[in-house]
Amino acid sequence: MRALAAGLLLAAATACTRGGDRDRPRAALGLRARGEVVRELVPELERRHPGLKVEVQQIPWTAAHEKLLTGFVGREMPDVAQMGNTWIPEMAALDAIEPLDARVAASASVRPDDYYPGIWETNVLDGALYGIPWYVDTRLVFYRSDLLAAAGVLGMPRSWSGWREAMVAVKRTGGPGRFGLLLPTNEWAQPVTLAVAAGAELLSDGGRHGAFAAPEFRRAAEFFIGLYRDGLAPPLANSQVANLYQQMAAGEFAMYVTGPWNLGEFRRRLPASLQGSWATAPLPAPDGMPWPGVSLAGGSSLVVFRSSPRKDAAWKVVEFLSEPATQKRFWALCGDLPARRSAWDEPALAGDGRTASFRLQLEHVRATPKVPEWEQIAAKVWERLEPVARGAKGLDESLARLDADVETILEKRRWLLDRKAAGARK
Repeated sequence: MRALAAGLLLAAATACTRGGDRDRPRAALGLRARGEVVRELVPELERRHPGLKVEVQQIPWTAAHEKLLTGFVGREMPDVAQMGNTWIPEMAALDAIEPLDARVAASASVRPDDYYPGIWETNVLDGALYGIPWYVDTRLVFYRSDLLAAAGVLGMPRSWSGWREAMVAVKRTGGPGRFGLLLPTNEWAQPVTLAVAAGAELLSDGGRHGAFAAPEFRRAAEFFIGLYRDGLAPPLANSQVANLYQQMAAGEFAMYVTGPWNLGEFRRRLPASLQGSWATAPLPAPDGMPWPGVSLAGGSSLVVFRSSPRKDAAWKVVEFLSEPATQKRFWALCGDLPARRSAWDEPALAGDGRTASFRLQLEHVRATPKVPEWEQIAAKVWERLEPVARGAKGLDESLARLDADVETILEKRRWLLDRKAAGARK
């Protein structure tokens, strides 16, 4: 769910181009070590398409978004790119990325029914498709099964009330300095995840206004804040957690809501003696709602830029990276979970119970609001809830202020939408 875009540039050139780097299609793909991973995939892509040449150039993670925006302003955009799915509304609003519906309809390899519906939907804006999911992530519960068992809890609970009872039992058994759940106060994803599970819309009236004081969000916020108030989660920001893995190993936290990037980290960083004592599970659901609880649809998608003079070549790159066989290899090389359902028949994926929890959770995910301003709004969520978690502010006051913040953030959006509607009526 990370809203981070490309970490490398990829240039593809057909044999009929005039030559030189300026004539090559470019694509921004990959984060962290993904640049090296894509380099390993390139030879097969070039073998399939004689004359198509690919050049990989890495971009720092933190510079990716700014680089894309600067490229748009300077008319130096790549041809195809990877970007976090929460960035797609922004790029679509700029008219920077190409609708892909016609290409998908004509494709023999990109099949919409082979993708998780909630993930696919993150790429659809006003009925048009702007991206193809490349790899996926979402959040669920990582937990110490031995600590739950010692507290008399056999298996991960499926309801919020059962989840809370499990935290109470773990804290009672563990004693001072032990908590049921780690829930960093300076992250927006966890409270928003709880909110969408409770049916919160987050924004109302077509994304014109905030809906954070609505009953659904308030229900989730009350559950969230209650965990800090009752000592079940420590009111710590990320910077105050010295070493998550050492502290999980020491039993300071029994559970943690996080994403698939931590599968490898838990295997590497928890001691060998605990490798049989941790597990993952889909999110519990609010009482009275079906299990599993809904989580957020995350991951990265592949987009083609409108400014590209080589869209056909760019689409070949998208199709190749979208093939189930390529996705399986990509997962084997870097651990990113495949976007294609059919890629999950890989035995190492299908037979791993910790990864299987993600497969189930991915069938129950929802996109964050598809507005370009979402990143600003998300930051305000944790900024307003953190003082409540620390006991410095009241919940009602903070939710009212959050809605007021969002009202200001969305002011220009309302003006543009109203102007567009007035033009349509003429």
